[in-house]
Amino acid sequence: MGRRIYLYIGLVGAYFPWLTIGISILYSPWFSWEKNALSDLGHAVKSDVAPIFNLGLVLGGLFIVLYSVNSLIFRARLSSLLLAVAGFNLQLVGVFDEVYGVLHFIVSVVFFLSMLLSSIIYALEKTSRLALASFTIGTLTWITYWSKLYHSGIAVPETISSLACIAWLTEDIYRSLKAVNPDTTY
Repeated sequence: MGRRIYLYIGLVGAYFPWLTIGISILYSPWFSWEKNALSDLGHAVKSDVAPIFNLGLVLGGLFIVLYSVNSLIFRARLSSLLLAVAGFNLQLVGVFDEVYGVLHFIVSVVFFLSMLLSSIIYALEKTSRLALASFTIGTLTWITYWSKLYHSGIAVPETISSLACIAWLTEDIYRSLKAVNPDTTY
């Protein structure tokens, strides 16, 4: 089993936060894609679902770090380090929720920037078109949001850029699992 377990941990790290975000949205009728940030769900004082939301970020970030430093590092060293920084900052977003004001903003910005940087570096290290597309989609989403070319809550670019990164991460894990067990169908 060895290193293969970290591939599965990486998958959990990529998707578990989205499970808890989905549950949090389901139980928060006040949440609006047009007005809110995803982090509004994690506000320890104003949100009843904050424990669910923040736990998802903390565990997801931990699993991304474990995957990065125990699996991805052997295939794409610099991408691995940047993705570990992103995973650590995802944990910090959950720990330092919106109650912490500027600190929350800083760790959120570092999370999204390191996620985008890991995408472009992975694209270069592995000549991955999907990672390049992830970087492009994520970057353009943020540029068009801040340029006010469309109106939405910040949850929209947060979601699009995060899911774009998950795409290349999933592809890397899938290819690595296929390399370990070429006869297995996933």
